[in-house]
Amino acid sequence: MTSIPSKMASIRANCRKIMCIGRNYADHITELNNTAPKQPFFFLKPPSSILLPGSGPVLRPKGVSLHYEVELGLVIGKTVRDLDPNDEKAALSAIQSEYSIQSGFECAIPHSPPQRWTKGYVLAIDMTARNVQDEAKKKGLPWSIAKGFDTFLPISQEIAKSRIPNPHEAFLRLSVGQTERQADSTSLMLYRIPQQLAQISRVMTLEKGDIVLTGTPKGVGQVKAGDVMRASIEVGGKEIEEGRIDVEVQDREGRYEFKET
Repeated sequence: MTSIPSKMASIRANCRKIMCIGRNYADHITELNNTAPKQPFFFLKPPSSILLPGSGPVLRPKGVSLHYEVELGLVIGKTVRDLDPNDEKAALSAIQSEYSIQSGFECAIPHSPPQRWTKGYVLAIDMTARNVQDEAKKKGLPWSIAKGFDTFLPISQEIAKSRIPNPHEAFLRLSVGQTERQADSTSLMLYRIPQQLAQISRVMTLEKGDIVLTGTPKGVGQVKAGDVMRASIEVGGKEIEEGRIDVEVQDREGRYEFKET
């Protein structure tokens, strides 16, 4: 186990909530036999689920069918409330209150530069106890537990905003062992990042240090003890080194065991 940089430890310490959009890539919706949402919907993961780089394996609880979902994560850098992506003046006011226009791209497309109100990015793997989630859905119950176990959110080192000039033009990859399982562009998001942040901030305030996960593409699947997951992010065909995740899966000890009822 390697030492954790203080900057990364502060990401977990300063995170008050993790907001995650569901069903934001069409092919992922299809592969899980779900229906496309008419508006963005979100669920929460606890900050205690964050697994920092080099801090150990992902732990699979007893009886759990454990699935991976690679995602681009945003680290929020300022307070955001009631953002309306259809109101250009309000959106620019919210963004420019602390950040200046940085490029022609940002000026020309006012609703497209989430990097101006994000502190930075992380790559993340949203681990899911799929059979726990499926049973809860069948019974019409909440499925927070399926997303909330300790170690269920491995993240990369923080990625500077300048490394991802347009977060809708990045490429996500995830492999298990030597087999690539997920490989798709963030351009395939059904709801782009400004829409996501607007929808969240109408309901609850986004605070500095919060993390927003922007959805996973197709290719999700099961991992077991001994598997090694490798996730990466590319921009312009080049991998961002600090955006890499290498993490092993191990079985978790303890009293919890999932049993279908």
